[in-house]
Amino acid sequence: MSTITDFSAARRPSSARPARGRRAGRPRHTGQSASTAPRDDILDHAARLFTTRGYAGTSTRDIAEAVGIRQSSLYYHFADKAEILSELLDQTIRPTIDKVEEIESLAAEHGWETVLYVLVLVDVHTLAVAPHNAGMLPRLPDVTRQPLFDRSKTVRRELIDAYDRIASRFADRSDHDLHLGNVLLQLVEVVISIRRSGDTFTDTRCHAIAASALRICDVPEEQIWTAALTAERVVGQFT
Repeated sequence: MSTITDFSAARRPSSARPARGRRAGRPRHTGQSASTAPRDDILDHAARLFTTRGYAGTSTRDIAEAVGIRQSSLYYHFADKAEILSELLDQTIRPTIDKVEEIESLAAEHGWETVLYVLVLVDVHTLAVAPHNAGMLPRLPDVTRQPLFDRSKTVRRELIDAYDRIASRFADRSDHDLHLGNVLLQLVEVVISIRRSGDTFTDTRCHAIAASALRICDVPEEQIWTAALTAERVVGQFT
């Protein structure tokens, strides 16, 4: 599936919202990638440092030195370390949530089973391209203790509700735990463990996760196959 094959790319452009209330600093260009914007470089290096040293063990000075800019220049793009973390957390979930409504619109023509299959593919892609496996950040104790993590939990709840809402269209809830949406999201998040182990993430694994989501909902194999073929055709518009 050419649209989602390159899971090795561990960087995605960040949002381009303007900075507010930050001290102006002149970024140095030495040590900075010529192919990416300073803001993206900061997020990329911060993700690497947070996932290796921990959030508490990383300072804005550490991040600035890794990027190759002055610490004052970092504050031109982000108010503080917490804002960097907040954006990284958003990158692991917001791209999927922002597409849910459009994905649900596929139901009229292709059925809700296909909608769930496509949502899983898109969510897997979001986690697979998060810089330096940033999807693991919500699992770190020094991240979950941060006040901003409450907002991240609220956003995650939105995605759980979306999975639950879609699955309830065809799954027999009498045969399932009431927290079906949470079960489905946890299935998708196996991507984080796969990346952490260093294993190669392939299209085959991507489709295996999506098919497993439908099996959890007791969808017959023939319908899963049909959903997979349809998803193959349409998922490119979402990734």
